[in-house]
Amino acid sequence: MSYYLGIDIGTYESKGVLVDGHGVIAATATRPHKMLVPRPGWAEHDAVRDWWLEFCSISKELIATSGVAPADIRSVGTSGIGPCMLPVDADGEPLMNAVLYGVDTRAAVEIEELTNEIGLEELIRSGGNSLTSQSVGPKILWLKKNRPDLYARTHKVLNSSSFLIHRLTGRYVIDHYSAGSSSPLYDVRTHQWNDRYAERIIAPERLPELLWTTDIAGTVSQAAAEATGLAVGTPVTAGTIDAASEAVSVGVLGAGEMMMMYGSTMFIILVTDSRVEDPRLWYAPWLFEGQHTCMSGTSTSGTLTRWFQEQFARELDPQSALRQLAEEAETSPVGANGVVVLPYFSGERTPIHDPHAKGMVFGLDLTHRRADIYRGLLEGIAYGVNDIVETYRNAGAPLQRIAAVGGGTKNRVWSQAISDVTGWRQTVCAKTIGAALGNAFLASVAVGDARRGDIQNWNPVEREIEPDARNRSVYASGYRTYRELYARTKDLTVGLGR
Repeated sequence: MSYYLGIDIGTYESKGVLVDGHGVIAATATRPHKMLVPRPGWAEHDAVRDWWLEFCSISKELIATSGVAPADIRSVGTSGIGPCMLPVDADGEPLMNAVLYGVDTRAAVEIEELTNEIGLEELIRSGGNSLTSQSVGPKILWLKKNRPDLYARTHKVLNSSSFLIHRLTGRYVIDHYSAGSSSPLYDVRTHQWNDRYAERIIAPERLPELLWTTDIAGTVSQAAAEATGLAVGTPVTAGTIDAASEAVSVGVLGAGEMMMMYGSTMFIILVTDSRVEDPRLWYAPWLFEGQHTCMSGTSTSGTLTRWFQEQFARELDPQSALRQLAEEAETSPVGANGVVVLPYFSGERTPIHDPHAKGMVFGLDLTHRRADIYRGLLEGIAYGVNDIVETYRNAGAPLQRIAAVGGGTKNRVWSQAISDVTGWRQTVCAKTIGAALGNAFLASVAVGDARRGDIQNWNPVEREIEPDARNRSVYASGYRTYRELYARTKDLTVGLGR
């Protein structure tokens, strides 16, 4: 029997899965790691320790625990957090920690500089996106300005999946979906790197080769086989960013289908038939040529629940603390007894793109309990998601279905609040492994063993989260307060420092 390996590198853990041709899981494995925050506004990973060594460890464990012969693994798919910025030298060795996606806001000055130089209209026309903390281009410029010695030694700038693929195959590649977040370096009109910014930011030859996600990037080398336990010559796909693989894992493939990922942040992908141009949202070509995506994301969600646990629930067992907090939140009524939280604890990404935005817990009095504050936090995330959904509607992006993914879907208060606030039903599939499963499926597609529609057999819908109309008025009031709080305080936050 043939098997397919999928491994994903997340913000706080790496996951792997070995799946047969029917989507039956033969083995799974995980490895935890930390997001490094050396100073406020920075977010990093050690690429060798957190990405490559965990990939190797997971691969070996999957092979050992499943008993599957390496020669029976037909192909390998991988993904990772993104967009990231990792400069490597001529040997492919990292020159510094990887700078992570939009939660890293170090390049705020460079974003402003480039936006003023290029102009918003041109950025949208050629790059598909306004420049935000999610954009790779300003972070490369930050490297050039602040670490000129490392920039001079930089042979290539990679993201998480392209680093892994180089370790596996020796080839520097990146898929078009990931490259779409490299604004202003990727030209969405030609699907090529834009050489207009070679002198200002970086030359195209110092960026990876562009491929579509299910293209075969190469095969496992002898050195990689020894490190991972895989067979020499095993095909490796071009890979992608984790959110895209997660979307595939729950059948988000056609226009109007949305993936809502409950992860370290909320990340949302809407597949469209044509390009949606709106500076509040992100654009990238989809994994398959001829399709498009309109994307968005918050700066916190799982990171915020983890922060709350670590600061205000230290007496709870860390292994079960989030579950216990969720149970506590269910004892607080809808609306959290008047507590409204702005979840901008790491600034905010879409739709406001404000790295200076600050978190707020509003409406407290001496009757409030931890349960109210935690429920308010979850509802605050739901208000942020509703702000995004309204932005999609105002941008003219059609929405037909929402597929929810990620560990947060198990939190009844959180997932129900999002359906109640937005008014949309969410479907949840049977398998919740996420991006790793999507990677395995894409690996199967890449070698011709599966068709795109087969994912519905691999991972059927298990349940639905219906909006409760009884809660609509309470949440409508809370959402108005949420919007008003940001409008009234945004000018104050710039001077707060940090």
